[in-house]
Amino acid sequence: MADDVWNFSPGPAILPRAVLEGAGDAVHEIGGSGMSILEISHRSRWFDEVIDEAEQGIRELLAVPDGYQVLFLQGGASLQFSMVPGNLRRNDAGPPSYVVSGSWGSKALAEARAAGDVRVAWDGAGTGYDRVPAPSDVALEVDPSYVHMTSNETIEGVQWPADRTPNAPAQAPLVCDMSSDLLSRPADIGRYGLVYAGAQKNAGPAGVTIVLLRDELLDAIPEGNPAMLDYRTHVRSGSRYNTPPVFAIYVVSLVTRWLRTEVGGLGVMAARNEEKAQLLYEAIDGSEGFYRGHAQPDSRSRMNITFHLPDEDLGSAFLDEAGRAGLLELKGHRSVGGLRASIYNAMPVEGVRALRDFMETFRRDHAGSHPSRTATTSG
Repeated sequence: MADDVWNFSPGPAILPRAVLEGAGDAVHEIGGSGMSILEISHRSRWFDEVIDEAEQGIRELLAVPDGYQVLFLQGGASLQFSMVPGNLRRNDAGPPSYVVSGSWGSKALAEARAAGDVRVAWDGAGTGYDRVPAPSDVALEVDPSYVHMTSNETIEGVQWPADRTPNAPAQAPLVCDMSSDLLSRPADIGRYGLVYAGAQKNAGPAGVTIVLLRDELLDAIPEGNPAMLDYRTHVRSGSRYNTPPVFAIYVVSLVTRWLRTEVGGLGVMAARNEEKAQLLYEAIDGSEGFYRGHAQPDSRSRMNITFHLPDEDLGSAFLDEAGRAGLLELKGHRSVGGLRASIYNAMPVEGVRALRDFMETFRRDHAGSHPSRTATTSG
C-alpha cells in the first residue's frame, strides 16, 4: 500500500507492511533454499517449517485448548457452508440449528438446507440484519446436531460481542464462521466445536481457509463423504492431502508472527480495533443524521463500519471525493448500498483518522444543501 493511499476493502484486505516485505523477500528465496516460496514442494522441510509456524502461531494467539485440530483448507468459507453439514449432521440428533444475523449466515443456511432439514433458531432479516439477537430471542431445540452462527457480518456491519454466543445445548457443538474477525480479538475457542475462517480479512491472503476442529467430532463424521470434503482426510494428511496453497499459508505464518512479536497479542489488537471503530462511529453519531449507521449500537462491528448518506447522489460524490483523497474501496455491498469502511487489523489508526477527518469535511461542505434530509441518527 502506498503511503498516500488507504485501502478500506472488505477483502482481500490490507496486510501489514512487515508481512508484505517478508512475503516479497520469500518470493525470491525462502530459508536459504535457493528457491522461491512459489516453487518449493509442499512436502519439503522448508514448508514443514512454514506450516508448523502458522499452526503454532494460531494456537498461541487464540490459546487453542488441547484436543483441537488446526487445518489449512481451500474453498473459502463458502465451501465450509457445505462441509459443516456434511460432516457434523448426525442420525442420533435433530437437524442443525442456524442463528442468522446477516447475508453470510443466510448463505450458510441455504447450503445446509441443500443437505437436509435445518431449523432456524433466529433470523434477523425482518429488521434488515441490523443486530444480533438477545439470548432470549434464540429458539434452540433440545437436540440439534450442531448450532451455527456467524460472528461478524461484513455486508451489514453487525458483530456478536466477544462475550456473547448462543446458548447451545451441552451435547450440540457450536459452529462459528469467524471469517472476518478471526485474530482481531481474543476468542474463547473452547466454547466452539468448530471454527472456520477464510483468511483474507485479518489472517492472510485469499486462498487458504483456517479450520479449528474439536477432536471428538471426528469420530461422529458419517462415512461416504468425498475425500476432499471429509475433515478426517485433512487431519490424517496434515492439511496436505493435495497440494495446499503454500504461499497463502506462508503469509498466514507471517501475520501470526507480526501479531505475536510486533503487536503484542490479540488483547492489544482488540484495543486498537476498538479505538479505530469508535473514531468512525463517533463521526456518524455526531453528524446530526447526515451519516446514518446501519447496525444497532450494541451490535456494531469493529471490522466493517456501514453507513448511508441522505441520498445516492451524495453517496456517489462521497466516493468520488474520497478516491481523490486516497481513501479507497468505501462503496457498500451491492445488496445494501451505502458506504462501508473495513478496518481490519492491518489498517493503522492514521488511516482511520484520515477517513474520519474526510467525513467531517465532506459533511461540512455538503450538509447545507440537504437540510430537509438531516435528522436524528437511527443507529
